[in-house]
Amino acid sequence: MDTSLFLNALIFLVAAVVLVPLFKRIGLGEVLGYLAAGVVIGPSLLGLVPGPEDVFQFAQVGIVFLLFVIGLELKPSRLRAMRKPVFGFGSLQVLITTAILAAAGLALGLPPIAALVVGFSLGLCSTPLVLQLLAERRELQTRHGRNGFALLLFQDLAAIPVLAIVPILGGGLLLTEAPLQALAEVGIAAAALIALTVGGRYLLRPLFRLAAGAASREVFAGMTLTVVIGAALLMDVSGLSMALGAFIAGVLLADSEYRHMIEADIEPYKGLLLGLFFMAVGMTAEIGLLLEQPLVIAALTLGLLVLKGVSILFASRLYGLPWRESADLGVLLSQGGEFAFVLLTAAVTAQVLGVDLVNTLILVVSLSMATTPVLFLASSRWLRPRFRIETPARSFDEPENTQPRVIIVGFGRFGQIVGRVLQGLDIPYTVLDINPEQVDFVRRYGNQVYYGDATRLDLLEAAGVRDAQALVLAIGDIDASMQVAELIRSQYPTLPVLARARGRHHAHRLLRLGVHRLVRETLHSSLVLTQELLRRLGMPRVEAERAVETFRIHDEATLLRQLSVFGDEQKLIQTTQEAARELQTLYAADAEQRRKKNPG
Repeated sequence: MDTSLFLNALIFLVAAVVLVPLFKRIGLGEVLGYLAAGVVIGPSLLGLVPGPEDVFQFAQVGIVFLLFVIGLELKPSRLRAMRKPVFGFGSLQVLITTAILAAAGLALGLPPIAALVVGFSLGLCSTPLVLQLLAERRELQTRHGRNGFALLLFQDLAAIPVLAIVPILGGGLLLTEAPLQALAEVGIAAAALIALTVGGRYLLRPLFRLAAGAASREVFAGMTLTVVIGAALLMDVSGLSMALGAFIAGVLLADSEYRHMIEADIEPYKGLLLGLFFMAVGMTAEIGLLLEQPLVIAALTLGLLVLKGVSILFASRLYGLPWRESADLGVLLSQGGEFAFVLLTAAVTAQVLGVDLVNTLILVVSLSMATTPVLFLASSRWLRPRFRIETPARSFDEPENTQPRVIIVGFGRFGQIVGRVLQGLDIPYTVLDINPEQVDFVRRYGNQVYYGDATRLDLLEAAGVRDAQALVLAIGDIDASMQVAELIRSQYPTLPVLARARGRHHAHRLLRLGVHRLVRETLHSSLVLTQELLRRLGMPRVEAERAVETFRIHDEATLLRQLSVFGDEQKLIQTTQEAARELQTLYAADAEQRRKKNPG
């Protein structure tokens, strides 16, 4: 029996388990830990694993899963709204970055075609690296996070036709054949995109409904893997990016009722394979070449980071983004990407570039990827707080610490009722709200409300959260509510949090975080109405009150019981059906007890 596969797997796992926690502990993040692990076990140092090529092919699945999960977060309506940043901002950035890097190549003595290929290849960024860094810092939903994702998506789309053109630039195809072949490739790609989009729209939900009906977690996970890998392979066969296929499949399922269950199934595979990808990147670094020409490699890496960062900063400003966000994108996207490995290798095959030059450039790209987590960390800690080149349209208020007993986050209809009661009882409180129009509106009625983002620790500290006795989370937006709740539970674990929940799923997410008390916003009003309905149907007042109270107690117990099956839709359905039968039994027992008390 060949045990080499198991031995290699053990080497990867040991390297990751040792180095990744170490790098996270010193504040450098998971990505840099995986890159360092790849360097250590790769051929340049210990040589424990022979080469990264096979690992790269397998690790590409991690990128596929990552794009699928991102697609799940993007509803079609939201994706349509991103058309302008994807194609407008994306094309502007690619053109500017390619032009600047190609000009640098010409200045270093490269022929025009070679300089153009190098400029475009180095102008592409690393999708998994950037998205992982944004996810680690929970910045995917920020404005610079969304714009960064738009650029990455356009780059992935733009790399496909360029990959098809490289053989033509090297004379690999006859000019008379090139237009026909290019037209055929475009037709195949368009047909595959239409087939995936239309077929997925009408087939994916029935397929997942069928898998869910099997009442087996394994069958459902198998269906998820089938859809992801099938969509990726369809795009690959048609000449497009596998990641693009997975992304489209995710978008098609974004509105599905199975979205959360799918995310729970795919998350472990995505994280493991992405780690493998970053380790494979680390393995490509030729340390011997770096030792032979340290100054040249260092100068080229620094030149790439500076020129690319400046070009993206310039493109961002031309697109109309503020200075601070432009600087964030310049730092975040200054590295080369994994597509550069593919394009540069194709350029060698087409005899557009030499082998020695490509080996040097691949090392430069690898080093630039390794430096990005450090640059991003430094930017987040030291550059952002001091970056005040441009004042935003409206800056956040600076709350006064009036030693409030309560902090209220969100001052809509829900939060205002809490505030009015506290004000009537003369209990001091401070309000933070992210909506400037709402802040201005409620201020006209004499309320002391601060315009501010409750996910910022400095604003919370200024508002007096450290000495408060409780925090009321009254935000209507579920994602924003969860971000604040996660921050409070991590930074102020002893502070009691009382939260508004939009529904059962939101309630479950808050309870899993350890929120002390929550109120589902429509529960009380619906129970009051139900009690009035029962009385109008002829039920005595006492019996109507008892029926509603029985339901409330039973429903809260069911809510807590369902925490153990959170994310498993089939078990959630099962427990809901069981709860309905239990409630009927409770009502029947009450009716029987009343008959015994009043036999006449």
